[in-house]
Formats: sequence, structure tokens, C-alpha cells
Amino acid sequence: MSEMKADDVRAVVREHYGNIARGGSMGCAPGCCSSVGTAAGTLGYTTDQTGAVPDGADLGLGCGNPTAIASLRDGETVLDLGAGGGFDCFIAARQVGPRGQVIGVDMTADMVPRPRQRAQGERDERRVSARRDRVPAGRRCDHRCDRPTA
Repeated sequence: MSEMKADDVRAVVREHYGNIARGGSMGCAPGCCSSVGTAAGTLGYTTDQTGAVPDGADLGLGCGNPTAIASLRDGETVLDLGAGGGFDCFIAARQVGPRGQVIGVDMTADMVPRPRQRAQGERDERRVSARRDRVPAGRRCDHRCDRPTA
């Protein structure tokens, strides 16, 4: 097998997850991740947590439960790297409360609108934002990041 360059790998990953975001396929890879609706319970999310996120936020792509170990507190700013459909963003938003903020970053252009669309009309709408492939820094970031998650 030929060695792929980093940019080639990123292009393959973007295409794969972009296809999932557009509804073309599900799951990370054969034998990896679970189907939508089953992965969250396997990873230790409670039914209260999964029931509180907007429909379509859980794409079944998770491989951990960062909000369970992050010790999030009221008023903190959370940076979720690889936010995907925003599942962990919405759970974190409930944990940091109305004074907190959650910023989701994903390298796949088709994933970025998903949390924004899901947040519309939700009580978390003002606390969840999504950006593409860029960690907010300098003048573009409203707050410092208290808790990075992935």
C-alpha cells in the first residue's frame, strides 16, 4: 500500500464524514462505532441526556463520553473538537448552564451546520456554536476555553 500524505488522509476523512452528514451512510468504519440510538447507551450516556438533545444530533459516531469525565461547571466555556452532529455540545451546554458556552469545531464542512440547525428553537441555541476546522483564538474568540473535549 502506498503511503498517503497528510492532506490526502484529511481529504478521505472529510469525504467519509461529509457523506455521513449528508445522510449517505452511517458509522465510522466496518465494525467500528454503533448505529444511531444504540451507541450513546453503550458509552454511558443516560436516557435523560440522550432525551435532552435535539433529534439528529447523535449520528452514532462517538467512541467515548467526554462530558462524563470533564467535570464541567456552570459558566465554563467548552471547546468540542470533532463535534460532528453536536451531540456532546448539547449535553455540555446543559452542564455549563446559561452563563456557559460550548464551541464545536469539526473539519468536515457538511457537519458544521448540523449543530446550528439542531439548536434553532432549542433552549441551548445561544450557547452552542459550530466552526469549521479552526480552533477559535485571539480576537475571534469571545472567551477563554475552560475545558477542551474531543
